[in-house]
Amino acid sequence: MVVLEPFQVEVWMDRYENTPGVINISETCSASISIDELVSLSASPKDQSTASIPIDKSTVLGYGPIKGSQMLKERISAVYQMHAQASSSPPLPPDNILVTQGAISANFLVLYTLLGHGDHVVCVHPTYAQLYAVPQSLGAYVSLWKLKKEKGFIPDVAELESLMIIINNPNNPSGAAIPESVLKSIVDFARSRDIIVFCDEVYWPLFHSLTPGIETPASILTYGYDKVISTGSMSKTYALAGLRLGWVACRDPAIVSAIASARDYTTISVSQLDDQVARYALSEPVLPNLLKRNLDMARTNLEVLDQFVQKHAHVCSWVRPNAGTTAFVQFLGKDGEPVKDDEFCVDVLNRCKAMMVPGGLCFGLDDFPGYVRIGYVCHTQQLKEGLEALSGYLVQRFESKD
Repeated sequence: MVVLEPFQVEVWMDRYENTPGVINISETCSASISIDELVSLSASPKDQSTASIPIDKSTVLGYGPIKGSQMLKERISAVYQMHAQASSSPPLPPDNILVTQGAISANFLVLYTLLGHGDHVVCVHPTYAQLYAVPQSLGAYVSLWKLKKEKGFIPDVAELESLMIIINNPNNPSGAAIPESVLKSIVDFARSRDIIVFCDEVYWPLFHSLTPGIETPASILTYGYDKVISTGSMSKTYALAGLRLGWVACRDPAIVSAIASARDYTTISVSQLDDQVARYALSEPVLPNLLKRNLDMARTNLEVLDQFVQKHAHVCSWVRPNAGTTAFVQFLGKDGEPVKDDEFCVDVLNRCKAMMVPGGLCFGLDDFPGYVRIGYVCHTQQLKEGLEALSGYLVQRFESKD
């Protein structure tokens, strides 16, 4: 029997996100968008005038193309080229993309296909638990490449030694972007040793707060090494989690073929309806405005969260995120010691209805005492309400002199 540890972050979300009256500031997706709002973002006058659902109603609802429609794969390929203007890397062939049921399925297929008993994996930590728990369940030896607050949660390449490297850029939960120089060093290291690099890019290209003058990093697929795998989805950056649509992309056709063979044992195809909505969202008239919506929301909300952290600086601290949708914030009690994160989150939820994710329980226990993950790219008013409730809690519980 395969033994998998409980997926604590998913267990937590399932347990608490439907609490009556909850103010959810733990969600990792950009605020979800409706079909009507998606259509309204189109720059095409035809789309604006019809305001119709972008689905071909004549489509016969049989199984769709097993690897995803050609048009969707072409548009995903174009997304990868968006920030690769300075790169000499050629466009990614659409046939090197495999469409899946969300990035969680894409990630699982990559790990299930390429890892087995005795393989050695180095995985950044903290990160989405699937990325190290699944390799462990498959019998791989997993070394955690621990990210440090004092280094801005950016991996130190000097610490590398592995047979497969797993990274997450931008990072969940810290919201830190791995700089291009570090990405290049990771790829160069892997190339020199013939190692596979797997990068979960589900939050790419949501780089909203980079240092002025720093260009948006290109995908890891653009660094000239074929044994690099990227996964992505419509959920986080594109605000369409309800589609349950993701993908695997790699320049090595043999790796794509192997993953496709494994996929045959799990699912046949994604929904044709989801495929059509996804290709509409990634179309040239819609994509720029969809990204602008989510980047603008991220920048606005990050300032709101920054003001909260500054207001309560004596009881909480962070490394300010520059990408993605999540922030990793440490809270201290009256004694100056880190709070017990799971008890803290439950107490906050019970007292003021603000929902967060405990960092220690869900991302590493002893490594991250007192940390919680806050998802801040929700609707701005929702974030303000959640932080106002949390602020009142902190004043009452930790900052009063009683």
